[in-house]
Amino acid sequence: MPLPPPLRLGLVGTGRIGTAHARTIAERVPGAVLAAVADVRAGAAGPLADTYGAVAFDDPQALIDSPDVDAVVITASSTAHSDLIVAVAGAGKPAFCEKPASMTLAEMDRALAAVDAAGTTLQVGFNRRFDAGFAAAHAAVVAGEVGQVQLMRSLTRDPGLANPAAVPPWTVFTQTLIHDFDTLLWLNPGASPVEVYATADALVAPDFADAGLLDTAVVVITFDNGARAVAEASFSAAYGYDVRAEVFGSAGMVTVGDGALTTARVSTSAGRRADTARGDVELMGDAYAGELRELVAAVREDRQPSVTGHDARRALAVALACVESVKAHAPVTVTQAQARAVAA
Repeated sequence: MPLPPPLRLGLVGTGRIGTAHARTIAERVPGAVLAAVADVRAGAAGPLADTYGAVAFDDPQALIDSPDVDAVVITASSTAHSDLIVAVAGAGKPAFCEKPASMTLAEMDRALAAVDAAGTTLQVGFNRRFDAGFAAAHAAVVAGEVGQVQLMRSLTRDPGLANPAAVPPWTVFTQTLIHDFDTLLWLNPGASPVEVYATADALVAPDFADAGLLDTAVVVITFDNGARAVAEASFSAAYGYDVRAEVFGSAGMVTVGDGALTTARVSTSAGRRADTARGDVELMGDAYAGELRELVAAVREDRQPSVTGHDARRALAVALACVESVKAHAPVTVTQAQARAVAA
């Protein structure tokens, strides 16, 4: 039986993560080809498109409407995500969107409604689900190896802030910890978050505190199955990019992640050393490839991807409740925060 033609992917957004995804599609996603690249900045799409033999567009809508594009990968600015999801759905095509899929719950609901109305699919880029270690931890929880989930932990520590002035307010929750919120929801299957209590401060770039840039945060989440989780983030990990998780239960514990690139450890008179990743693309490269392979598989098999827009909405609801909690200096009920966010 002959192989089907490659899935022709269009990429919208040529920033850091868009460039990384373009390379991943070209080199590590069998059954797919990077067919087109678009960016609203005039001329920005050309160099990346030329690198991979793709067609360049200055208008994302032209890429979305192109008959030579089968599915669209959205890596543009977060504020444009929901509009782009709606546009891709309107063209009747599947979409992969980097997180956060929207900046508000109202926008998220509009995007989900568009996808449902069009009968298409939406996959969101929660890459930890495709990391081998995190996937093994999830499998252990699902198999009951840790028993009843009681305590959880997830953290993201980023190497630094190259330009604090360019970081939008509340990024620590909506862009960074949103990965941890999705991870905690995924590692506590069947449970829902009931309450969050978030604290945050500007410890890395204190001069930007008045502008709303909070770079250090800790969140306590209470779930309806009684489990408690702690999520933390920092933008000043001098040793590299670090993501970890832990699930403690009535029968045991599973942990994952330590920021090391390999299991190799060098021991000398100076001590013991492990090489660490200096960024997310370096540490999570296999996961990025895995999530894009899942996109291709879901389209080929005409099914929903393993992580959907509804998963993105759940994580976003927790992130926005954290914003409320910081403002109120008090715990916030997630359902009440969702109702206020949708009504706003």
